[in-house]
Amino acid sequence: MSTGIWWIRRDMRLDDNPALQEAINNNSCLLPLFILDPTILSHPAEKRKAFMFEGLRRLDAQLRLQGSRLFILIGDPQTVLSQVFYASNASAIYAEADYSPYARKRDHAVAAILPLWLVHGLTVFPPGLIHKQNGSPYTVYTHFKLAWKSLPLPAPCCTQQEFHLPPLPESTPICEDIPETSIRDLFMQPGESAAFKRLQKFLREPIYEYLEKRDLLALDATSTLSPYLRFGMISIRGVVQEARFAIDNAQDEKSRKNAQTWLDELVWREFYYSVLHFFPDGLKTSFRKDLHKIQWHNAPQELEAWKQGKTGYPVVDAGMRQLKQTGWMLKRARMITASFLVKNLLVNWQEGESWFMENLLDGDPALNSGGWQWTASPGKDVPPTFRIFNPTLQSQKFDPKGTYIRRWVAELANVPDAFIHQPWRMPEDIQKQSGCIIGDIYPTPIVDHKSIQERTLLAFQTTKEPGE
Repeated sequence: MSTGIWWIRRDMRLDDNPALQEAINNNSCLLPLFILDPTILSHPAEKRKAFMFEGLRRLDAQLRLQGSRLFILIGDPQTVLSQVFYASNASAIYAEADYSPYARKRDHAVAAILPLWLVHGLTVFPPGLIHKQNGSPYTVYTHFKLAWKSLPLPAPCCTQQEFHLPPLPESTPICEDIPETSIRDLFMQPGESAAFKRLQKFLREPIYEYLEKRDLLALDATSTLSPYLRFGMISIRGVVQEARFAIDNAQDEKSRKNAQTWLDELVWREFYYSVLHFFPDGLKTSFRKDLHKIQWHNAPQELEAWKQGKTGYPVVDAGMRQLKQTGWMLKRARMITASFLVKNLLVNWQEGESWFMENLLDGDPALNSGGWQWTASPGKDVPPTFRIFNPTLQSQKFDPKGTYIRRWVAELANVPDAFIHQPWRMPEDIQKQSGCIIGDIYPTPIVDHKSIQERTLLAFQTTKEPGE
């Protein structure tokens, strides 16, 4: 009777789970284990931790339906695994490979003393697999995408309906309780079942309008699957399979193009993991070495105004308040708010990257750092021209009626359409009528967009790395 430990980290699902399948194939008993790592618990990401805890609770419910259960232990992974491994007479530990610098260091330490089998499943293809013929990494997304799409999609593992979990070993550890959370405070329901429902809803119609509507801030036109992918509550291979099926079965070229655009967004996720694999230092430093010495503007009050959504620019404030309240923003809102911090306030992008990681439900080191560096310009595959988003124009284009702004910035609820994007231009009598006194009820803009452009351009010096 061999016992395997399924060490769950970022694969909180039963369906198409390579690490779980490997453990089942090689053992007659299985102990599902999640370790509450104090290093990770110390991060002030309360909403993301609540999403994770509720996801664990629902995974436990799934396991119990199959006669098993989830074991939760608190402590250093190396210490906890050693204790559980010997107490349960296990033969091996199975886990999905993770690729952040912390995860790699942690797993290396465990593998040095215990038989740890790392199984790929976090991305479609293992980071590092896709590279140029000379072995060097792709640093331009378009080139990476072409190489990625040329590869056959790996076959999925058995689905949840196609296997039965092995029984628990006779000797099991004393389990800790999953920390209590309030699900009412969560923007979306955690868990594998909720993820699958969201995917199916998106595939019924929104995927075929994705390119046209994904940037419209007031609409629910995206899949919102990223928090589920963050914790592996849904299989990325399964999601990509569904995307390809939708492309192949589109009714017309327009629909096909919309669905293809969504698949391309999933490939961005693969690209950022590849970049992290080849450039692990990029999590905390700019990829472009010529931009390491930017003279950032030390403006703690402006940074705090940005965090609290009190910059005086409605679309920026709406995005930041939505982030703080829900842990979520559309990609367009993330780009607008990030660009404002870096290129209007000239505050170091790392300050914003840290704040996003603290608040995002889908906060993922590879994707968050990659997205910030793309917007801020120090990253790999930055736009061909140095862009400084005009927040007013972005607002007018992607929230034309101000619906999104009014939803998240209550002070502007009664501001007329003519002034919703530039409330500081309201005459005093209209300010009184709308109950929004600029400089009192709602702040005046903390910077003037036009006047800051020269300062930003000078700081960045618009230096580009040579192209590939």
